[in-house]
Amino acid sequence: MALFHCNFYSNMLDLSVSMDVILPQPPLGTQRSEKLPVLWLLHGLSDDHTIWQRRTSIERYVEPINLAVVMPAVDRSFYADMAQGNRYWTYISEELPKLARSFFPLSERREDNFVAGLSMGGYGAFKLALTFPERYAAAASLSGALRNFAEDAGSEDATWVAELTRIFGDLSCFPGSSNDVYFLAEQAARRSAPIPRLYQCCGTEDFLYADNLRFKAHAEALALPLTYEEGPGEHVWEYWDAMIRRVLTWLPLQNGDAQ
Repeated sequence: MALFHCNFYSNMLDLSVSMDVILPQPPLGTQRSEKLPVLWLLHGLSDDHTIWQRRTSIERYVEPINLAVVMPAVDRSFYADMAQGNRYWTYISEELPKLARSFFPLSERREDNFVAGLSMGGYGAFKLALTFPERYAAAASLSGALRNFAEDAGSEDATWVAELTRIFGDLSCFPGSSNDVYFLAEQAARRSAPIPRLYQCCGTEDFLYADNLRFKAHAEALALPLTYEEGPGEHVWEYWDAMIRRVLTWLPLQNGDAQ
């Protein structure tokens, strides 16, 4: 395996951005003949593109399964085109895949593309997969922030409300918007196109547990292809380190190498 630390200029964001990439290496003396399946692995609210390899053994976990991993940085954006800030949604959904594929031999085929993340990144993973079901074969949310953020408008935490407003704008307009994963799930269920396989997990002691139960019930009512797991666990890396291994086993890899 090889780990690449990439810094480059984003025309979309008009600033320098970073991503880390884990890339399987072909056997010595051989050349790669096919492009690689890829997991777009997303970070949470207080983290960045380095967190998954700092807090888990993701490089070691993917080594046996011939899977590239792209880990971008999006600040505290909730993977949105921010009302007062940068257009991180357009960056993550449009510019980043093109740039990453121009640098590395990553497959464009739907069956070779997967997205996963934790907390804010779990929200981002489902948002990507439900918005663009034609691009992703599967998506995984680990302790995802799968909530209707309009409910936070009345929070006593004025700093949190102000941050959400900078990201999403008027929170009363959140339901039914392109940022609302409940609405995106309904849209995906109405399409005739295949829906990505979804994996959702959350610890029963996690502060986002109730939100995850609500999204699970919503997805099941829509008959979405959801695999759900829960068990003891808080909003901590010990839980996510264990569950990302479950995700890697669950992924519908076409090369037959998943163990």
